[in-house]
Amino acid sequence: MKLKQLEGYLGDVAAFKQPKVQLEQYPTTAHLAARILYTAENSFGDVEGKAIADLGCGCGILSIAAAMMGAGSVVGFDIDKDALDIAQDNIGTFEVGEIVELIQANICLDQEGTLALDDQLVAKLKFDTAILNPPFGTKPGNKGIDTVFLQAACAMTTGAVYSLHKTSTREYLFKKAESWGFECEVLAELKFDVPMMYKFHKKRVVDINVDLLRLQRKHKG
Repeated sequence: MKLKQLEGYLGDVAAFKQPKVQLEQYPTTAHLAARILYTAENSFGDVEGKAIADLGCGCGILSIAAAMMGAGSVVGFDIDKDALDIAQDNIGTFEVGEIVELIQANICLDQEGTLALDDQLVAKLKFDTAILNPPFGTKPGNKGIDTVFLQAACAMTTGAVYSLHKTSTREYLFKKAESWGFECEVLAELKFDVPMMYKFHKKRVVDINVDLLRLQRKHKG
């Protein structure tokens, strides 16, 4: 599937009806979602036939994009039932229910850095690839949540992790990835469009500079 074709399809994915500011729910645009999954498959072969994890899947746009790019299976994780209900409707609209499964779970790590999910069976799952657009961690009480999501993705993935992060955190995340035994590279510098969604927003749209990161476990020896 061509990039523009994928982006066109994803433009029909429904977004949040009543986004929750504390969860930093901002919709991933079709433009970004298409480029993440298109790059993951066409540059690295990390999607077609693979088991994919989508952490903080929200309304499911990355999961649906993965399915459309030929993923063998996709599991989307999110803490918010309202978002998952929308995601389930989207999955039905795009007829990818045989590929995409949704699980309500709190993505977190215990004090030892081990993945700790609400459902202990889920914690045993291993995926080939992880895709995520985590919260930026800018709201009170959310500091560092982007790093938690990224580390959780690394813990549950045997292959590569694709994740969007504020460009300003690049050096910090590179050091973190190194400490986890992962190589990290910037695949693209992008603009994340934040629309006027919450009462405190003063501008119609704000562009945030973000990096599309790819992490992969270092080979021993």
